[in-house]
Amino acid sequence: MTKSELRNQLRAARREHVEALPQSMRTLVFMRPPAPLLELVPEGTAIGLYRSDPFEAPTPAYARYFFELGHELALPRFARKGEPMEFARFTDPFEESDLETGPFGLLQPKADAPVVKPQVLFVPLVGFGAQGARLGQGGGHYDRWLAHHPGTTAIGLAWDCQLVDDLPVEPHDMPLAAVVTPTRIYGPFA
Repeated sequence: MTKSELRNQLRAARREHVEALPQSMRTLVFMRPPAPLLELVPEGTAIGLYRSDPFEAPTPAYARYFFELGHELALPRFARKGEPMEFARFTDPFEESDLETGPFGLLQPKADAPVVKPQVLFVPLVGFGAQGARLGQGGGHYDRWLAHHPGTTAIGLAWDCQLVDDLPVEPHDMPLAAVVTPTRIYGPFA
């Protein structure tokens, strides 16, 4: 199976999984990072997150949690399509008043928000392997960013249904340090 076919299959499974959850359950999961995960997040580090779509593992509660602990937050930003992804300061995880619509139609930090280099990065994914492999959306933005920022701790957030037994991995695919699901933490991986 190709990565593209696998992405389509996993997106459908993820959508079905999330749609089957009661709305109250969707808001209860991923409310607070589990204690073992916090060991991967040193005090005072800048944290990169993603704005989750309705079917991705939700990030808003993590953003508020780390913000209240005093961490600097960042979200991905694109100047234009075709430009590299960067991370910029995200200062309002409660109302998102500091965001604007970017070139891909997604909310991102405003153009005047300063660039931030997260030391810990929570990444979106379509699928993951039990040893830290990640299948992303297919654009390669996170893999390229991580390749240019070695030493960044990349952590995946996922639904349990996104685990793949035999995930195809290519040389440019950047591994994760850990993956958190509603029922389990995979890793940390060496």
